[in-house]
Amino acid sequence: MKILIGCETSGVVRRAFAALGHDVWSCDLLPAEDATNRHIICDIRDVLGDGWDMLAVMHPPCTRLCNSGVRWLHRAPPGKTVEQMWQELREGAALFSACWNAPIPRIAVENPVMHKHAKRLIDGYQAPAQTVQPWWFGEPAFKGTSFYLRNLSALVATNRLTPPARGTDEHKKWSAVHRASPGPDRWKIRSRTFQGIADAMALQWGGAALAEAA
Repeated sequence: MKILIGCETSGVVRRAFAALGHDVWSCDLLPAEDATNRHIICDIRDVLGDGWDMLAVMHPPCTRLCNSGVRWLHRAPPGKTVEQMWQELREGAALFSACWNAPIPRIAVENPVMHKHAKRLIDGYQAPAQTVQPWWFGEPAFKGTSFYLRNLSALVATNRLTPPARGTDEHKKWSAVHRASPGPDRWKIRSRTFQGIADAMALQWGGAALAEAA
């Protein structure tokens, strides 16, 4: 398949699909971390109509869409106004809508659980097909990730681990993503796709397409 991995700079998902032989490209406003020549630096909306067979949008800007950020719509953080927060929400919803309604046969969009205001603003909103955890795929970590899917099957756990008990040091280690310290790289830590999930996507979505073609 010709695959676009949108809003990704790490290359984790791109490389997982490429390992199966797909013609895969990543796209983001920022350069790729691995300096690949298979990365497009642009607004993803500029390339959605370029004849892709599959679109996987991994980390669309979601700060204003997700439940954890809904409080700022009523009481803005320092240096911002409530109207600015709502404008950022509208921009985020417009980006999500463009990806979700792209003219591409197979679509997967990752996003945390959304609040009601975001749902109302998204064109053709549908509930996420599933919410997965890294520890379903052999990764000792907590990070609930929702997938909005079109013409793709829900991911099946490949190596389900047993989560540690709350309050233990091990539980704190598994919660490293949520406990990341504020700083310029916090967004990068929180948005990076776990390798186990990327491999499952490539095998279960990309592998299924290869089987159909055979």
